[in-house]
Amino acid sequence: MFNYIFIKFLISLILKYLTTMIVTYALIGFVVLVAFYGIGVYNKLVKLTTLVDEAWSGIDVQLKKRYDLIPNLVETVKGYASHEKETFENVTKARNQAQNATTVEGQQAAENQLNRALINLYAVAEQYPELKANENFLSLQNELSVIESDIEKSRRYYNGTTRDYNILIDQFPSNIIAGMANFKKAGFFEIDIEAERKNPQVKF
Repeated sequence: MFNYIFIKFLISLILKYLTTMIVTYALIGFVVLVAFYGIGVYNKLVKLTTLVDEAWSGIDVQLKKRYDLIPNLVETVKGYASHEKETFENVTKARNQAQNATTVEGQQAAENQLNRALINLYAVAEQYPELKANENFLSLQNELSVIESDIEKSRRYYNGTTRDYNILIDQFPSNIIAGMANFKKAGFFEIDIEAERKNPQVKF
């Protein structure tokens, strides 16, 4: 009888020990799994942040190319329509504001203003057939057309990368990791002018 009670007690201890071990290892496994998941999400967020910055850099490069051409375009048109002083001043002012923008939102607003100023400049140039035949003007036209196309490609890449990054920040449970690590959503780069959404070419 004593041996039976002892064996029963021993079995009970073993079962408790095994149960405790199983729970302990399960908890350890869960913590390790969560840690690996957290590290994976964090690394993915870091990667996407880098890609978003890289994509924006691509837009910035193309915008700067356009900024460099605008003064030449203004001077060329001015040679045929020097009396359109306000139009030229508006383009120059809008260009300077775009160059000094420091955020995606600020850049977007400045680009929209610059696009409107350029449309007015193009309307002026349209009135002078001799200008449209000018060799320098034609060269600028071709360069601007290429740059506009490259800006559109860079914009699409940036917005696509930003979309993936923002989705990861919004989704559960990755949003917990993003919040703990203080990752912030990135802004999309959009153009308000309908004509710009269709990637206009510089045509006169």
